[in-house]
Amino acid sequence: MPGKKVCIVGSGNWGSAIAKIVGHNVKGNNRFEPLVNMWVYEETIDGRKLTDIINSEHENVKYLPGHKLPGNVVAMPDITEAVKGAKILIFVIPHQFIQRLCSQMKPHIAEGAIGISLIKGLDEGPEGLRLISDIIRESLELDVSVLMGANIANEVADGKFCETTIGAKNEANGLVFKELLQTPNFRVTVVQESHTVELCGALKNIVAVGAGFCDGLGFGDNTKAAVIRLGLMEMVAFARLFCTTGPVSAETFLESCGVADLITTCYGGRNRRVAQAFVTTSKSIEQLEVEMLNGQKLQGPQTSAEVYKILVKKDMVSKFPLFSAVYNICFEGKDVKEFVTCLQSHPEHM
Repeated sequence: MPGKKVCIVGSGNWGSAIAKIVGHNVKGNNRFEPLVNMWVYEETIDGRKLTDIINSEHENVKYLPGHKLPGNVVAMPDITEAVKGAKILIFVIPHQFIQRLCSQMKPHIAEGAIGISLIKGLDEGPEGLRLISDIIRESLELDVSVLMGANIANEVADGKFCETTIGAKNEANGLVFKELLQTPNFRVTVVQESHTVELCGALKNIVAVGAGFCDGLGFGDNTKAAVIRLGLMEMVAFARLFCTTGPVSAETFLESCGVADLITTCYGGRNRRVAQAFVTTSKSIEQLEVEMLNGQKLQGPQTSAEVYKILVKKDMVSKFPLFSAVYNICFEGKDVKEFVTCLQSHPEHM
């Protein structure tokens, strides 16, 4: 049996870190083809195409500088060429672009292909909130697992130990992805509550914005701990509100995708950093995104807007004071100094 072809759809900070792992793991493993395609949104860096730089110097100089990518990872600017023949698709792009990219990919998807989404975000559909994995699943008609966890890209690329969670309704596919992605320092757990895992990855970014407000206002670690705890309560409550087709167990929130990712993001992530700067500089979120993120996208504020629309529709805004406060501060001009009131008014039980 020939090995399965792998294509990584995306090449930002996290996509490049994952490419480093995948490139090493496919070598000498006859389950996978030794060459890995990586779709790269073409950019010009100092007069040279980014794909040319990656393929000649084996480094993504814009999004993951200082890290060598394996030579068997091939950067490709054309998505239709990149996915040709691929039986394993790893999606790791900003969630705003997934619909358009899926439309381009659809005629070129190999029969029997499976996918995994590493995308932390939510989308708004005509019927309400949509998970990114569902968009991919419906657009491309393939089984899609998800991977979420306390995985800051640069630390993963450095080979520092961390854990991650794969949510896979099809357990056999989950184990294929575990084989492809696990290393001694990147430990993978597979669980079946795929939607819960994915919601954790999206919702924790809203809480991280709140943690950043907290830091910018100088509230200290006790207050930030309260933000994390109350935010986790809202994450669990929202998942139970949203996931009507399957169980939402407390155990899943104790995996890396849950409390671990929440803590990491509230102390080290880009959503926290930008939210802190929002308080201290009085610049807009959009301006700070351009200045601070080197072309990367911020997920927390956008996710809060998508969640808020659902809460309004279900008349449940008052039951989610932290999520609602983040939305109102980011989009409705509410004074960030009033953020603490959402903590003071938070229900003791949800």
